[in-house]
Amino acid sequence: MYLEISNPMDYHAALYIRLSKEDENEGPSESVNNQQSLLNEFVQQHRLTVFDTYIDDGWSGTNFDRPNFRRMIADIEAKKVNMVITKDLSRLGRDYILTGHYMERYFPEHRVRYISLLDGIDTGVDSTANDITPFRAIMNDMYAKDISKKISSVKHDKQRKGLFIGGKPVYGYKMHPTEKNKIVIDEDAASMVRRIFAMALDGMSCRKIATQLNAEGVPTPATYAGLPVANPGPYTGLWSSERISDMLQNETYIGSMVQGRTRKINYKSKKCIKQDRRDWVVVEGTHEPIIDRETFDKVRALVNSRRHTRSRTYDFLFKGLIFCHECGYPLAVLNRKNAAGEDRLYFVCRTYQRFTKAGVCTSHTIKEETVTQTVIEKVQEVCRGYLQADQLLPQAQRAVAKAVAKANNEKEIVSLKAKIDSLTTHLDKVYMDKLSDVLDEADFQRIYAKVKADRAALEQRLSQLDRPDYSPAEQVNLAKKLVERFLETASTNRELLVSLIERVELTSDKQIIIKFRFKQLETA
Repeated sequence: MYLEISNPMDYHAALYIRLSKEDENEGPSESVNNQQSLLNEFVQQHRLTVFDTYIDDGWSGTNFDRPNFRRMIADIEAKKVNMVITKDLSRLGRDYILTGHYMERYFPEHRVRYISLLDGIDTGVDSTANDITPFRAIMNDMYAKDISKKISSVKHDKQRKGLFIGGKPVYGYKMHPTEKNKIVIDEDAASMVRRIFAMALDGMSCRKIATQLNAEGVPTPATYAGLPVANPGPYTGLWSSERISDMLQNETYIGSMVQGRTRKINYKSKKCIKQDRRDWVVVEGTHEPIIDRETFDKVRALVNSRRHTRSRTYDFLFKGLIFCHECGYPLAVLNRKNAAGEDRLYFVCRTYQRFTKAGVCTSHTIKEETVTQTVIEKVQEVCRGYLQADQLLPQAQRAVAKAVAKANNEKEIVSLKAKIDSLTTHLDKVYMDKLSDVLDEADFQRIYAKVKADRAALEQRLSQLDRPDYSPAEQVNLAKKLVERFLETASTNRELLVSLIERVELTSDKQIIIKFRFKQLETA
Protein backbone atom coordinates (compact mmCIF):
# COMPACT_ATOMS: atom_id res chain seq x y z
CA MET A 1 0.00 0.00 0.00
CA TYR A 2 2.90 2.37 0.80
CA LEU A 3 6.05 3.05 -1.17
CA GLU A 4 9.23 1.75 0.36
CA ILE A 5 11.09 4.32 2.42
CA SER A 6 14.45 4.13 0.69
CA ASN A 7 16.49 5.97 3.32
CA PRO A 8 15.03 5.04 6.75
CA MET A 9 18.23 5.99 8.60
CA ASP A 10 17.72 9.63 7.62
CA TYR A 11 14.56 9.92 9.67
CA HIS A 12 13.80 10.39 13.36
CA ALA A 13 10.09 9.68 13.60
CA ALA A 14 7.46 11.05 15.95
CA LEU A 15 4.50 8.73 16.49
CA TYR A 16 1.51 10.94 17.27
CA ILE A 17 -1.62 9.48 18.91
CA ARG A 18 -4.78 11.35 19.88
CA LEU A 19 -8.01 10.13 21.47
CA SER A 20 -11.00 12.24 22.55
CA LYS A 21 -14.21 11.25 24.32
CA GLU A 22 -16.03 11.41 20.99
CA ASP A 23 -13.49 9.01 19.44
CA GLU A 24 -14.04 6.52 22.28
CA ASN A 25 -17.67 6.29 21.22
CA GLU A 26 -16.60 5.08 17.79
CA GLY A 27 -15.31 1.81 19.22
CA PRO A 28 -12.04 0.13 20.24
CA SER A 29 -10.46 0.67 16.80
CA GLU A 30 -9.73 4.27 17.82
CA SER A 31 -8.14 3.35 21.17
CA VAL A 32 -4.64 4.46 22.14
CA ASN A 33 -3.38 0.87 22.18
CA ASN A 34 -4.77 0.19 18.71
CA GLN A 35 -3.18 3.31 17.27
CA GLN A 36 0.14 2.58 18.94
CA SER A 37 0.15 -1.02 17.69
CA LEU A 38 -0.54 0.10 14.12
CA LEU A 39 2.19 2.76 14.19
CA ASN A 40 4.76 0.42 15.76
CA GLU A 41 4.05 -2.22 13.11
CA PHE A 42 4.66 0.36 10.37
CA VAL A 43 7.98 1.63 11.77
CA GLN A 44 9.26 -1.91 12.30
CA GLN A 45 8.31 -2.89 8.77
CA HIS A 46 10.19 0.11 7.34
CA ARG A 47 13.12 0.00 9.83
CA LEU A 48 12.49 3.54 11.07
CA THR A 49 14.00 5.08 14.17
CA VAL A 50 11.41 6.43 16.61
CA PHE A 51 12.50 9.50 18.51
CA ASP A 52 9.43 9.56 20.77
CA THR A 53 5.74 8.69 21.00
CA TYR A 54 3.38 11.58 21.73
CA ILE A 55 -0.04 10.73 23.20
CA ASP A 56 -2.87 13.22 23.83
CA ASP A 57 -5.58 11.18 25.53
CA GLY A 58 -8.88 12.99 26.04
CA TRP A 59 -8.17 15.96 23.75
CA SER A 60 -10.46 17.15 20.96
CA GLY A 61 -9.12 17.29 17.42
CA THR A 62 -10.43 20.82 16.99
CA ASN A 63 -8.05 22.03 19.71
CA PHE A 64 -4.40 22.25 18.64
CA ASP A 65 -3.24 23.49 22.03
CA ARG A 66 -2.71 19.92 23.24
CA PRO A 67 0.23 19.29 25.61
CA ASN A 68 1.91 16.46 23.73
CA PHE A 69 1.21 17.98 20.33
CA ARG A 70 2.94 21.16 21.52
CA ARG A 71 5.81 19.02 22.86
CA MET A 72 6.13 17.36 19.45
CA ILE A 73 6.20 20.77 17.74
CA ALA A 74 8.93 21.87 20.16
CA ASP A 75 11.02 18.80 19.22
CA ILE A 76 10.49 19.61 15.52
CA GLU A 77 11.68 23.17 16.17
CA ALA A 78 14.74 21.72 17.94
CA LYS A 79 15.39 19.52 14.84
CA LYS A 80 15.02 16.32 16.87
CA VAL A 81 12.15 15.09 14.68
CA ASN A 82 11.85 15.12 10.87
CA MET A 83 8.99 12.66 10.34
CA VAL A 84 5.47 12.58 11.84
CA ILE A 85 3.30 9.47 11.57
CA THR A 86 -0.39 9.18 12.55
CA LYS A 87 -3.02 6.49 12.11
CA ASP A 88 -5.18 8.80 9.98
CA LEU A 89 -5.54 12.48 9.20
CA SER A 90 -8.17 13.04 11.92
CA ARG A 91 -5.60 12.05 14.60
CA LEU A 92 -3.51 15.06 13.58
CA GLY A 93 -6.60 17.27 13.84
CA ARG A 94 -10.25 17.70 12.89
CA ASP A 95 -10.03 21.42 12.08
CA TYR A 96 -9.33 21.17 8.36
CA ILE A 97 -7.93 24.71 8.16
CA LEU A 98 -5.25 24.20 10.83
CA THR A 99 -4.63 20.62 9.71
CA GLY A 100 -3.97 21.94 6.20
CA HIS A 101 -1.63 24.57 7.66
CA TYR A 102 0.54 21.95 9.32
CA MET A 103 0.48 19.57 6.34
CA GLU A 104 1.01 22.10 3.57
CA ARG A 105 3.06 24.81 5.22
CA TYR A 106 4.55 24.05 8.63
CA PHE A 107 5.84 20.52 7.98
CA PRO A 108 7.36 21.32 4.54
CA GLU A 109 8.97 24.52 5.87
CA HIS A 110 10.61 22.50 8.67
CA ARG A 111 11.56 19.61 6.34
CA VAL A 112 9.25 17.21 8.12
CA ARG A 113 7.76 14.26 6.22
CA TYR A 114 4.18 13.51 7.24
CA ILE A 115 2.57 10.07 6.83
CA SER A 116 -1.08 9.18 7.51
CA LEU A 117 -1.35 5.39 7.35
CA LEU A 118 -5.03 4.72 6.67
CA ASP A 119 -5.46 7.69 4.32
CA GLY A 120 -2.44 6.76 2.21
CA ILE A 121 -0.98 10.25 2.63
CA ASP A 122 2.81 10.57 2.41
CA THR A 123 4.21 14.04 1.77
CA GLY A 124 7.55 12.46 0.90
CA VAL A 125 6.21 11.08 -2.39
CA ASP A 126 4.19 12.48 -5.28
CA SER A 127 0.76 10.83 -4.93
CA THR A 128 -2.83 11.51 -6.02
CA ALA A 129 -3.84 10.80 -2.41
CA ASN A 130 -1.91 13.93 -1.46
CA ASP A 131 -3.54 15.98 -4.22
CA ILE A 132 -7.10 15.51 -2.99
CA THR A 133 -6.23 15.97 0.69
CA PRO A 134 -7.76 19.50 0.76
CA PHE A 135 -11.14 17.95 -0.12
CA ARG A 136 -10.89 14.87 2.12
CA ALA A 137 -11.96 16.58 5.35
CA ILE A 138 -14.91 18.20 3.59
CA MET A 139 -16.10 14.82 2.29
CA ASN A 140 -15.83 13.28 5.76
CA ASP A 141 -17.90 16.07 7.23
CA MET A 142 -20.76 16.23 4.72
CA TYR A 143 -22.59 13.11 5.88
CA ALA A 144 -22.22 14.16 9.52
CA LYS A 145 -23.81 17.47 8.56
CA ASP A 146 -26.77 15.67 6.97
CA ILE A 147 -27.29 13.58 10.11
CA SER A 148 -27.09 16.73 12.24
CA LYS A 149 -29.84 18.32 10.14
CA LYS A 150 -32.10 15.28 10.64
CA ILE A 151 -31.60 15.37 14.41
CA SER A 152 -32.27 19.11 14.48
CA SER A 153 -35.47 18.52 12.51
CA VAL A 154 -36.69 15.96 15.08
CA LYS A 155 -35.92 18.33 17.96
CA HIS A 156 -37.60 21.24 16.20
CA ASP A 157 -40.71 19.12 15.67
CA LYS A 158 -40.88 18.39 19.41
CA GLN A 159 -40.47 22.09 20.14
CA ARG A 160 -43.38 22.97 17.83
CA LYS A 161 -45.52 20.48 19.76
CA GLY A 162 -44.75 22.32 22.99
CA LEU A 163 -42.63 19.52 24.48
CA PHE A 164 -39.76 20.59 26.71
CA ILE A 165 -36.48 19.18 25.39
CA GLY A 166 -33.99 21.25 27.38
CA GLY A 167 -31.73 20.03 30.14
CA LYS A 168 -33.01 22.31 32.92
CA PRO A 169 -36.33 24.21 33.08
CA VAL A 170 -36.34 27.97 33.52
CA TYR A 171 -36.05 29.31 37.09
CA GLY A 172 -39.43 28.87 38.76
CA TYR A 173 -40.21 25.52 37.16
CA LYS A 174 -39.06 21.92 37.51
CA MET A 175 -39.51 18.72 35.54
CA HIS A 176 -42.83 16.91 35.93
CA PRO A 177 -42.30 13.96 38.32
CA THR A 178 -44.02 11.42 36.04
CA GLU A 179 -44.60 12.92 32.55
CA LYS A 180 -41.71 13.24 30.14
CA ASN A 181 -41.08 16.60 28.40
CA LYS A 182 -43.45 18.41 30.81
CA ILE A 183 -42.68 21.09 33.40
CA VAL A 184 -44.52 22.14 36.57
CA ILE A 185 -44.22 25.06 38.98
CA ASP A 186 -41.46 24.92 41.60
CA GLU A 187 -43.14 26.89 44.38
CA ASP A 188 -39.92 27.73 46.24
CA ALA A 189 -38.48 29.54 43.21
CA ALA A 190 -41.85 30.72 41.83
CA SER A 191 -42.41 32.95 44.86
CA MET A 192 -39.19 34.82 44.02
CA VAL A 193 -40.26 35.12 40.36
CA ARG A 194 -43.54 36.74 41.43
CA ARG A 195 -41.65 39.13 43.70
CA ILE A 196 -39.27 40.18 40.90
CA PHE A 197 -42.21 40.97 38.60
CA ALA A 198 -43.90 42.93 41.40
CA MET A 199 -40.74 44.97 41.96
CA ALA A 200 -40.53 45.74 38.22
CA LEU A 201 -44.19 46.73 38.17
CA ASP A 202 -43.49 49.16 41.01
CA GLY A 203 -41.03 50.95 38.77
CA MET A 204 -37.72 49.48 39.92
CA SER A 205 -35.09 49.13 37.17
CA CYS A 206 -33.47 45.79 36.41
CA ARG A 207 -30.21 47.01 37.93
CA LYS A 208 -31.90 48.08 41.17
CA ILE A 209 -33.74 44.76 41.43
CA ALA A 210 -30.46 42.85 40.98
CA THR A 211 -28.73 45.05 43.56
CA GLN A 212 -31.46 44.44 46.14
CA LEU A 213 -31.49 40.68 45.60
CA ASN A 214 -27.71 40.55 45.98
CA ALA A 215 -27.91 42.63 49.16
CA GLU A 216 -30.42 40.16 50.58
CA GLY A 217 -28.28 37.17 49.59
CA VAL A 218 -30.98 35.62 47.38
CA PRO A 219 -29.50 32.63 45.46
CA THR A 220 -29.26 33.09 41.71
CA PRO A 221 -31.01 30.56 39.43
CA ALA A 222 -27.71 28.75 38.82
CA THR A 223 -26.93 28.59 42.54
CA TYR A 224 -30.47 27.47 43.35
CA ALA A 225 -30.23 24.68 40.77
CA GLY A 226 -26.87 23.56 42.12
CA LEU A 227 -25.16 23.95 38.75
CA PRO A 228 -21.36 23.70 38.92
CA VAL A 229 -19.32 26.69 37.71
CA ALA A 230 -16.35 25.75 35.52
CA ASN A 231 -14.43 29.03 35.89
CA PRO A 232 -15.67 31.04 38.89
CA GLY A 233 -15.22 34.79 38.58
CA PRO A 234 -15.75 37.82 40.84
CA TYR A 235 -19.44 37.99 39.82
CA THR A 236 -20.23 34.29 40.17
CA GLY A 237 -23.33 33.75 42.29
CA LEU A 238 -24.60 37.32 41.88
CA TRP A 239 -27.73 38.60 40.15
CA SER A 240 -27.23 40.86 37.13
CA SER A 241 -29.47 43.35 35.35
CA GLU A 242 -29.21 41.16 32.21
CA ARG A 243 -30.54 38.15 34.11
CA ILE A 244 -33.46 40.18 35.51
CA SER A 245 -34.28 41.67 32.10
CA ASP A 246 -34.29 38.22 30.52
CA MET A 247 -36.65 36.88 33.17
CA LEU A 248 -39.08 39.77 32.82
CA GLN A 249 -39.46 39.07 29.10
CA ASN A 250 -39.65 35.28 29.28
CA GLU A 251 -43.11 34.09 28.17
CA THR A 252 -42.56 30.78 29.94
CA TYR A 253 -43.91 32.52 33.04
CA ILE A 254 -47.33 33.04 31.40
CA GLY A 255 -47.71 29.39 30.44
CA SER A 256 -46.04 29.42 27.01
CA MET A 257 -43.24 27.01 26.13
CA VAL A 258 -40.35 29.13 24.82
CA GLN A 259 -37.51 27.25 23.14
CA GLY A 260 -34.96 27.78 20.38
CA ARG A 261 -33.58 30.92 21.97
CA THR A 262 -30.07 29.77 21.13
CA ARG A 263 -28.58 27.43 18.56
CA LYS A 264 -25.23 25.79 18.01
CA ILE A 265 -23.01 27.55 15.48
CA ASN A 266 -22.73 24.29 13.52
CA TYR A 267 -22.50 20.56 14.02
CA LYS A 268 -18.78 20.75 14.80
CA SER A 269 -18.92 23.40 17.51
CA LYS A 270 -20.48 23.26 20.95
CA LYS A 271 -20.64 27.05 21.14
CA CYS A 272 -24.16 28.48 21.01
CA ILE A 273 -25.30 31.85 19.72
CA LYS A 274 -28.46 33.78 20.56
CA GLN A 275 -31.33 33.75 18.09
CA ASP A 276 -33.51 36.70 17.15
CA ARG A 277 -36.83 36.72 19.01
CA ARG A 278 -38.72 36.12 15.75
CA ASP A 279 -36.89 32.78 15.37
CA TRP A 280 -37.87 31.45 18.80
CA VAL A 281 -40.36 28.58 19.04
CA VAL A 282 -43.23 29.68 21.29
CA VAL A 283 -46.23 27.41 22.02
CA GLU A 284 -48.97 28.83 24.25
CA GLY A 285 -50.84 27.05 27.04
CA THR A 286 -48.43 24.19 27.64
CA HIS A 287 -48.15 24.51 31.44
CA GLU A 288 -49.46 26.42 34.47
CA PRO A 289 -48.46 30.12 34.46
CA ILE A 290 -46.71 31.88 37.35
CA ILE A 291 -47.50 35.42 36.15
CA ASP A 292 -50.83 36.62 34.69
CA ARG A 293 -50.84 38.03 31.17
CA GLU A 294 -51.77 41.60 32.18
CA THR A 295 -48.85 41.92 34.61
CA PHE A 296 -46.45 40.37 32.12
CA ASP A 297 -47.44 42.75 29.30
CA LYS A 298 -47.06 45.81 31.52
CA VAL A 299 -43.62 44.76 32.70
CA ARG A 300 -42.41 43.84 29.21
CA ALA A 301 -43.54 47.24 27.90
CA LEU A 302 -41.39 48.91 30.57
CA VAL A 303 -38.35 46.83 29.58
CA ASN A 304 -38.87 47.32 25.84
CA SER A 305 -39.05 51.08 26.25
CA ARG A 306 -35.34 51.04 27.10
CA ARG A 307 -34.23 48.80 24.23
CA HIS A 308 -31.90 50.06 21.51
CA THR A 309 -31.78 48.87 17.89
CA ARG A 310 -28.66 47.37 16.33
CA SER A 311 -26.96 48.50 13.12
CA ARG A 312 -27.57 46.58 9.91
CA THR A 313 -25.02 44.11 8.51
CA TYR A 314 -24.74 42.33 5.17
CA ASP A 315 -23.89 38.74 4.29
CA PHE A 316 -21.99 37.65 1.20
CA LEU A 317 -20.15 34.49 0.12
CA PHE A 318 -16.60 35.68 0.82
CA LYS A 319 -17.30 37.49 4.08
CA GLY A 320 -14.09 37.71 6.12
CA LEU A 321 -11.86 36.70 3.18
CA ILE A 322 -11.64 39.91 1.11
CA PHE A 323 -8.80 42.38 1.81
CA CYS A 324 -7.18 45.48 0.32
CA HIS A 325 -3.94 44.52 -1.48
CA GLU A 326 -2.25 47.86 -0.71
CA CYS A 327 -2.99 48.46 2.99
CA GLY A 328 -3.85 44.87 3.98
CA TYR A 329 -7.05 45.75 5.86
CA PRO A 330 -10.41 44.00 5.26
CA LEU A 331 -12.61 45.71 2.69
CA ALA A 332 -15.86 47.26 3.88
CA VAL A 333 -19.15 46.48 2.11
CA LEU A 334 -21.73 49.13 1.27
CA ASN A 335 -25.27 48.88 -0.07
CA ARG A 336 -26.01 51.26 -2.96
CA LYS A 337 -28.85 51.47 -5.50
CA ASN A 338 -27.99 51.21 -9.18
CA ALA A 339 -29.61 53.19 -12.04
CA ALA A 340 -32.59 50.82 -12.01
CA GLY A 341 -33.14 51.42 -8.29
CA GLU A 342 -31.95 47.92 -7.33
CA ASP A 343 -29.85 47.27 -4.21
CA ARG A 344 -26.24 46.28 -4.95
CA LEU A 345 -23.33 45.55 -2.62
CA TYR A 346 -19.98 47.24 -3.27
CA PHE A 347 -16.56 46.67 -1.74
CA VAL A 348 -14.59 49.72 -0.65
CA CYS A 349 -11.27 50.07 1.16
CA ARG A 350 -11.94 50.62 4.85
CA THR A 351 -8.74 52.65 5.28
CA TYR A 352 -9.74 55.01 2.45
CA GLN A 353 -13.24 55.24 3.91
CA ARG A 354 -11.93 56.35 7.32
CA PHE A 355 -9.09 58.63 6.14
CA THR A 356 -10.28 59.94 2.77
CA LYS A 357 -9.05 63.52 3.28
CA ALA A 358 -5.61 62.30 4.35
CA GLY A 359 -5.15 60.53 1.03
CA VAL A 360 -4.44 57.19 2.68
CA CYS A 361 -4.92 54.33 0.17
CA THR A 362 -7.57 54.45 -2.63
CA SER A 363 -11.24 53.55 -2.82
CA HIS A 364 -10.90 50.14 -4.60
CA THR A 365 -14.67 50.34 -5.25
CA ILE A 366 -16.01 47.28 -7.09
CA LYS A 367 -19.26 45.30 -7.20
CA GLU A 368 -19.43 42.37 -4.78
CA GLU A 369 -20.96 40.16 -7.48
CA THR A 370 -18.01 40.86 -9.81
CA VAL A 371 -15.48 39.65 -7.24
CA THR A 372 -17.64 36.66 -6.30
CA GLN A 373 -18.07 35.51 -9.89
CA THR A 374 -14.33 35.82 -10.63
CA VAL A 375 -13.34 33.79 -7.56
CA ILE A 376 -16.00 31.13 -8.20
CA GLU A 377 -14.75 30.64 -11.76
CA LYS A 378 -11.22 30.08 -10.44
CA VAL A 379 -12.45 27.61 -7.80
CA GLN A 380 -14.43 25.76 -10.47
CA GLU A 381 -11.25 25.46 -12.51
CA VAL A 382 -9.40 24.08 -9.49
CA CYS A 383 -12.18 21.59 -8.69
CA ARG A 384 -12.27 20.31 -12.28
CA GLY A 385 -8.54 19.67 -12.10
CA TYR A 386 -8.54 17.83 -8.78
CA LEU A 387 -11.98 16.31 -8.21
CA GLN A 388 -13.12 13.17 -10.00
CA ALA A 389 -16.22 11.20 -8.97
CA ASP A 390 -14.40 7.84 -9.04
CA GLN A 391 -11.77 9.18 -6.66
CA LEU A 392 -14.29 10.60 -4.21
CA LEU A 393 -16.73 7.66 -4.14
CA PRO A 394 -14.60 5.33 -1.92
CA GLN A 395 -14.13 8.14 0.58
CA ALA A 396 -17.87 8.87 0.58
CA GLN A 397 -18.67 5.16 1.07
CA ARG A 398 -16.34 5.00 4.06
CA ALA A 399 -17.92 8.14 5.56
CA VAL A 400 -21.44 6.70 5.13
CA ALA A 401 -20.48 3.26 6.46
CA LYS A 402 -18.80 4.79 9.51
CA ALA A 403 -21.79 7.00 10.28
CA VAL A 404 -24.25 4.11 9.85
CA ALA A 405 -22.13 1.86 12.04
CA LYS A 406 -22.41 4.44 14.79
CA ALA A 407 -26.20 4.29 14.43
CA ASN A 408 -26.39 0.79 15.92
CA ASN A 409 -26.89 2.11 19.42
CA GLU A 410 -30.17 0.66 20.66
CA LYS A 411 -28.61 -1.29 23.53
CA GLU A 412 -26.45 1.67 24.48
CA ILE A 413 -29.50 3.96 24.53
CA VAL A 414 -31.31 1.65 26.96
CA SER A 415 -28.20 1.45 29.13
CA LEU A 416 -27.70 5.23 29.11
CA LYS A 417 -31.30 5.90 30.09
CA ALA A 418 -31.01 3.48 33.00
CA LYS A 419 -27.80 5.15 34.19
CA ILE A 420 -29.35 8.62 33.89
CA ASP A 421 -32.39 7.51 35.92
CA SER A 422 -30.08 6.01 38.53
CA LEU A 423 -28.08 9.23 38.82
CA THR A 424 -31.28 11.27 39.07
CA THR A 425 -32.42 9.07 41.97
CA HIS A 426 -28.99 9.50 43.53
CA LEU A 427 -29.29 13.29 43.24
CA ASP A 428 -32.67 13.20 44.98
CA LYS A 429 -31.21 11.12 47.81
CA VAL A 430 -28.22 13.43 48.22
CA TYR A 431 -30.54 16.43 48.41
CA MET A 432 -32.72 14.72 51.04
CA ASP A 433 -29.59 13.81 53.04
CA LYS A 434 -28.64 17.48 53.04
CA LEU A 435 -32.09 18.53 54.23
CA SER A 436 -31.89 15.89 56.97
CA ASP A 437 -28.43 17.16 58.01
CA VAL A 438 -26.87 13.80 57.14
CA LEU A 439 -24.51 15.66 54.78
CA ASP A 440 -22.82 18.96 55.56
CA GLU A 441 -22.79 21.75 52.98
CA ALA A 442 -19.26 21.09 51.67
CA ASP A 443 -19.82 17.37 51.09
CA PHE A 444 -23.21 18.08 49.53
CA GLN A 445 -21.79 20.58 47.03
CA ARG A 446 -18.93 18.21 46.11
CA ILE A 447 -21.12 15.11 45.61
CA TYR A 448 -23.96 17.02 43.95
CA ALA A 449 -21.65 18.70 41.41
CA LYS A 450 -19.93 15.40 40.57
CA VAL A 451 -23.17 13.48 40.03
CA LYS A 452 -24.67 16.35 38.01
CA ALA A 453 -21.62 16.46 35.75
CA ASP A 454 -21.74 12.68 35.24
CA ARG A 455 -25.41 12.84 34.35
CA ALA A 456 -24.88 15.74 31.95
CA ALA A 457 -22.18 13.75 30.14
CA LEU A 458 -24.53 10.78 29.78
CA GLU A 459 -27.35 13.01 28.54
CA GLN A 460 -25.01 14.56 25.98
CA ARG A 461 -24.05 11.12 24.71
CA LEU A 462 -27.72 10.07 24.61
CA SER A 463 -28.60 13.07 22.47
CA GLN A 464 -26.02 11.97 19.89
CA LEU A 465 -27.45 8.48 19.41
CA ASP A 466 -30.63 9.36 17.52
CA ARG A 467 -29.52 8.12 14.12
CA PRO A 468 -31.41 6.64 11.15
CA ASP A 469 -30.52 3.13 9.93
CA TYR A 470 -29.81 2.19 6.30
CA SER A 471 -29.38 -1.05 4.36
CA PRO A 472 -26.10 -1.71 2.45
CA ALA A 473 -27.79 -0.80 -0.86
CA GLU A 474 -29.12 2.43 0.61
CA GLN A 475 -25.64 3.23 1.90
CA VAL A 476 -24.20 2.92 -1.63
CA ASN A 477 -26.90 5.22 -3.00
CA LEU A 478 -26.28 7.72 -0.23
CA ALA A 479 -22.57 7.73 -1.01
CA LYS A 480 -23.23 8.35 -4.73
CA LYS A 481 -25.66 11.17 -3.97
CA LEU A 482 -23.12 12.61 -1.54
CA VAL A 483 -20.46 12.72 -4.25
CA GLU A 484 -22.87 14.16 -6.84
CA ARG A 485 -24.05 16.90 -4.50
CA PHE A 486 -20.49 17.70 -3.47
CA LEU A 487 -19.35 18.09 -7.09
CA GLU A 488 -22.38 20.22 -7.97
CA THR A 489 -22.00 22.61 -5.04
CA ALA A 490 -18.22 22.61 -4.52
CA SER A 491 -17.59 26.01 -6.12
CA THR A 492 -20.27 27.76 -4.01
CA ASN A 493 -19.84 25.78 -0.79
CA ARG A 494 -18.90 28.36 1.85
CA GLU A 495 -17.23 25.72 4.02
CA LEU A 496 -15.12 24.42 1.15
CA LEU A 497 -14.20 27.93 0.02
CA VAL A 498 -12.99 28.87 3.51
CA SER A 499 -10.94 25.66 3.69
CA LEU A 500 -9.31 26.29 0.27
CA ILE A 501 -8.89 30.08 0.19
CA GLU A 502 -6.74 31.93 2.70
CA ARG A 503 -7.65 35.41 1.43
CA VAL A 504 -8.76 37.36 -1.64
CA GLU A 505 -7.00 40.66 -2.29
CA LEU A 506 -8.21 43.54 -4.45
CA THR A 507 -5.64 45.89 -5.97
CA SER A 508 -6.12 49.58 -6.69
CA ASP A 509 -6.55 48.82 -10.42
CA LYS A 510 -9.31 46.24 -9.65
CA GLN A 511 -7.14 43.14 -10.10
CA ILE A 512 -8.29 40.17 -7.99
CA ILE A 513 -5.58 38.07 -6.32
CA ILE A 514 -6.57 34.69 -4.82
CA LYS A 515 -4.26 33.15 -2.21
CA PHE A 516 -4.99 29.47 -1.58
CA ARG A 517 -4.17 27.68 1.67
CA PHE A 518 -2.55 24.82 -0.29
CA LYS A 519 0.45 25.65 -2.44
CA GLN A 520 -0.31 23.17 -5.23
CA LEU A 521 -3.65 24.88 -5.89
CA GLU A 522 -1.95 28.22 -6.61
CA THR A 523 -0.43 26.74 -9.77
CA ALA A 524 -3.62 24.93 -10.86
